[in-house]
Amino acid sequence: MSEPGMRCSEGDTMPDLPVLLDPRRLAGRDPQTLALRIDGATGVADLAAVAMHMDELVALLHDGGLKIERIALLVGALNARLFQRLWSLLAPPALVANSCLIVMGSEGRGEQILKTDQDNALLLRDGFESPELASVAARFSAALAELGYPPCPGGIMLTEALWRQPLAAFKEALRDWVYGSRPQGPMHLAIFLDSRAVAGDAALLVAARDHLDHIVDRNDVFLARFASAIDLFDPHPNWWHRLIARHEDEALDLKKLGTFPIVHGVRALALQQGLRVTPTSERLHRLVELQQLDAGLARDVLDALHWLMALRLGRQLRQKQAGQPPDNRVQPSELATLERDTLRAALGIVRRFRGLLQQRFRLDAL
Repeated sequence: MSEPGMRCSEGDTMPDLPVLLDPRRLAGRDPQTLALRIDGATGVADLAAVAMHMDELVALLHDGGLKIERIALLVGALNARLFQRLWSLLAPPALVANSCLIVMGSEGRGEQILKTDQDNALLLRDGFESPELASVAARFSAALAELGYPPCPGGIMLTEALWRQPLAAFKEALRDWVYGSRPQGPMHLAIFLDSRAVAGDAALLVAARDHLDHIVDRNDVFLARFASAIDLFDPHPNWWHRLIARHEDEALDLKKLGTFPIVHGVRALALQQGLRVTPTSERLHRLVELQQLDAGLARDVLDALHWLMALRLGRQLRQKQAGQPPDNRVQPSELATLERDTLRAALGIVRRFRGLLQQRFRLDAL
């Protein structure tokens, strides 16, 4: 991907793939081959075939024992390339040159592996107008759905007017998310904080972040309000005991109990310090450098995040193989003893991290 302020371009190199698999098993599904096929695609059907092979590659890499963070890095690079190529196929050149297509959420952080909801937006250069904008946005969203990326139930897509605006108008939206009273403001801000440019002029995203850094109110009340989303999915009070008790087998939501509190908690600390990096691992590294987080706890939190991501991916791949829609839930009875013990340890780290966040942002005062 391009550095901030540089235009995104095709031809970026793919991360190297460690030698874990017999090349015959990959059979044209290695990242370099898939990247070349994306660059050479002439229509949505070509990209759909690559998207299918990307899922197959994920399964092969997971079965081959590649670390979850390496799989995420490879998938993120391929996804960015795919989104860029699709946008260039559907959007007129003038629109591509005068806009910045961004991805957000887990895709923006580089932590999405299997295809989940579309989280994207479009920043337009002030003064530029395109009569085709709405229709192009609709075709782009429909094409992504055809490639296996389902529409976002919350409408966080450039098909919605809020997420395709000229830069000046989007700056006003950012101000409202910071100072307004709308309940969705903090979560919209959280989603934007994970933005990554994938096509067009990345300088537009840099300008939006510059504006946010200028206006954001980092007082205790605002930060506490923002950080309080770690309790958005307040877990059942007995979940810990259910995990320990062998006779209990109620499904646990790995996202609500584990990955979301980590991701959003680290995001809140990054916002407090004005950090612009988006991957959770990089945010943790910078927070340790700034002496805002103990190095040991940061390491534990990242290990817990990666382990939970790997556990969820393994279950989702089995669900896909069985023809079931992937979800974030796991049945404790399906786990081996070591997995169950490790899950308890990982969620214990999450609980400890949440306690630190509650003290740091004084959430009990809200």
